[in-house]
Amino acid sequence: MDGRDGMRAADSDRQAVAERLRVALDEGRLDLHEYDERLQRAYAARTYAELDALVGDLPGAAAAVPAGVPVPRDGGADAPVPAEGGRGVTARWLAEVWEPWLKVVGIVVVIWVVTSLAAGEPNYFWPGWVAGPWGAVVLVRTVTGLATGEPRRQAAERERRRQRRAEKRALKRERAAIAGQQPGEIGADGVAGDEAAGRDPGEQARRPERGGTA
Repeated sequence: MDGRDGMRAADSDRQAVAERLRVALDEGRLDLHEYDERLQRAYAARTYAELDALVGDLPGAAAAVPAGVPVPRDGGADAPVPAEGGRGVTARWLAEVWEPWLKVVGIVVVIWVVTSLAAGEPNYFWPGWVAGPWGAVVLVRTVTGLATGEPRRQAAERERRRQRRAEKRALKRERAAIAGQQPGEIGADGVAGDEAAGRDPGEQARRPERGGTA
């Protein structure tokens, strides 16, 4: 066990612990602050021992396991952890980084092709001035981001935003439910509060008189 604790964890192991923390948040075992703090530590963890410490106090929490081994989720149901989880995070980040460059370069190359066809001969390949310098900047960002773990940080931030949005939606639903009950509250005379508030005081004073003459 001591030897395993010192072994390096993989991206899929960090993803498995992040999922376990999310389940604990949904179950109410962690509050949002604790979840946010542990999630950051999970994506920054380097060894199995660091990951195990984040879920050691959660019921049914197993030690961080290699990719492909099921982990507990939602009342004990097993949810397989995809082996490509870490690669998926990196691939998504790469797509977001390179997508603007690919779109713009594709557009200017199409324009160059159309103008060359119209001229009847290949024009000077001016799209290279767009693709070259910008591509070099994007390449530097890619290498730097992969070296510093930016894909994992971005995934953690995206998960935190998702949780915050879920918390806000739940709070809005709770407030709407409370506000929806107030107009319909029934008073002691069997009349809703908003109706009683709009009743003519003279009518209230005459009501017992009509009852007495009956």
